Amino acid sequence: MQTRLDHLTNPVAAKAVQGLVSAGKAVAESTLPAATGELVLLRVSQINGCGFCIDMHTKEATAAGETPVRLHLVAAWRDATVFTDAERAALALAEEGTRIADAAEGVSDEVWANAAKHYDEEQLGALVSVIAVINAFNRLNVITQRPGGDYRPGQFG
Repeated sequence: MQTRLDHLTNPVAAKAVQGLVSAGKAVAESTLPAATGELVLLRVSQINGCGFCIDMHTKEATAAGETPVRLHLVAAWRDATVFTDAERAALALAEEGTRIADAAEGVSDEVWANAAKHYDEEQLGALVSVIAVINAFNRLNVITQRPGGDYRPGQFG
């Protein structure tokens, strides 16, 4: 697979990416647990079929100390015993927030209420933002066919 367009060097796309990077930094500086953020980044990337982001976030999570068992089970989190109730709420919100077109109502009141039970207002803002940002990054990578496999932890600073 060859990348169709390098959105890191294309003048217009690179400016857009910088905005997404800034949004990601705001999330990283929030009180949302880093492990929860990485699980959400990985799950959304799995749903969207973004090989580059799956590679990146699996490696970043591993470098941050996440266990292989939990990473392998993210795709089947509903049937796994290794996630907390709060992480399950975040993953459910991530799935419904990513699959908006699949449900007439978008994110259900039940999923939102469950997330709000486990996360405060700042953390909810971070969750909503990280879901939106990774969906945008996934689309950039999928549209341009950016392949996964060569990412190194910390590659982007």
